Amino acid sequence: MEKFDQSYIEMAGVWARNSYCKRRQVGALLVKDRMIISDGYNGTPSGFENICEDENGVTKPYVLHAEANAITKVAQSGNSSKGATLYVTAAPCMECAKLIIQAGIRRVVYRDEYRLTDGIDLLTAAGIEVEQVD
Repeated sequence: MEKFDQSYIEMAGVWARNSYCKRRQVGALLVKDRMIISDGYNGTPSGFENICEDENGVTKPYVLHAEANAITKVAQSGNSSKGATLYVTAAPCMECAKLIIQAGIRRVVYRDEYRLTDGIDLLTAAGIEVEQVD
C-alpha cells in the first residue's frame, strides 16, 4: 500500500455521499502525481432527474458508475489519465474495467468487494495493479 492510499479511499467515500442513488453510493477519484485530476460518483447523466432507481427499487439502466463519471470528466478537462491511479469505493464491474484499461489507468485501489469479480479479473489480465484496502 502506498502512503496516501488510505486518505484517497476515504476521500472517495466522502465523495460517494454526493450520489442520489439509494441502493449503493459509490465514489471515485483519479489521482496522478499526487494530484486529484478527476472525481465521480454514480448517478444519472447530465440533464436527467437525479433518481437512480425505478419504483421497484431497481437501478435504471442509464445510471453511470462512479468510475465512468470520473473517466469521462477527465476526458472533458483536457487532462490525461494515462498512468493515473483510480480510487473507488466498490470493485469495478466489467464495463468500468474496460474503460479503465482504455483510459491508460495503471493502478486501481478499491474498498468494497462486488458480487462479480469479472471486472477485477479483466484488470489483472491487462496488467493493471489492483489492490483492495479497508
